[in-house]
Amino acid sequence: MTAPKNSQLSLTSPRYWPSWLGIGTMKLVALLPYRVRYLLGRALGLLTRHLPGERRRIARRNLELCFPQLSTREREGLLRATLADLGTMLIEFAFAWMGSERALARVPCEIEGLEHLQACRDAGRGALLVGAHFSHLELCARLVSQRIRIAGMYRVMDNPLFEREVLRARLRYAQAMFTKDELLASVKYLRRGGTLWYAPDQDMRGKESVFVPFFGIDAATITATHHLSRLSGAAVIPFFHRRLPGARGYALRLEAPLENFPSSDIAADTARINAQIERMVREAPEQYLWVHKRFKSRPAGAPPLY
Repeated sequence: MTAPKNSQLSLTSPRYWPSWLGIGTMKLVALLPYRVRYLLGRALGLLTRHLPGERRRIARRNLELCFPQLSTREREGLLRATLADLGTMLIEFAFAWMGSERALARVPCEIEGLEHLQACRDAGRGALLVGAHFSHLELCARLVSQRIRIAGMYRVMDNPLFEREVLRARLRYAQAMFTKDELLASVKYLRRGGTLWYAPDQDMRGKESVFVPFFGIDAATITATHHLSRLSGAAVIPFFHRRLPGARGYALRLEAPLENFPSSDIAADTARINAQIERMVREAPEQYLWVHKRFKSRPAGAPPLY
């Protein structure tokens, strides 16, 4: 659908000039060779590791809650590493959205478990790839889409210019993109044998959720994985991904579909998903997005954690 002319013109107003500059910068970053992008991300990390204020406080608190067995010194080291990772994340998002297929093909990448996706395709069964909010989530989803076309579920951006440009970029390599409110369209896509990637690991206030453990703490977790699988018959496949050290690229792993999923117990199914995500995080904790208030919602009567 074409946007109304006045909507298009409004995006050229001075208030969006910084956004246009940001989009132009991302396109330039996407043109850089892989090793240069890697070094640029590391350089930005020297700045973001000193990120002050609220986000630093949130990340520190999350690490205290999730890794109580670590010493203060060990947690501070992990905090510095995860904040530095935000610098690399900025570069990876720019490349994931704006990079060419030819440039993407040159990214070092190891993928295990594609046979699980292929088996679903051969059987005409949909597949729900359950991932988590790592700094490289968008890039790794695109790396998978080079092998087997997938769709994604996403949250609409507040900035309409970024929303338009990023959605256009995503649709160049994704079969489809669904907002988190388009449950029916997602179900229809999965019923047709499609593969849908999404990450159910953030506290989505206002969405249907249950409190189930995440790192031993009751965390409000959306129940969409259970419902999508139940309504569509799709297999649920854990999708692990991590960045390898020293510009060695990325390691992606698609595990076998969860057995006996979904069950009749929504809470138990949601807890199983959280357990999978916790496994993912423990493999590369410094690459996880700890700056999000994962435990902002609390069970009735429980004290706040932030």
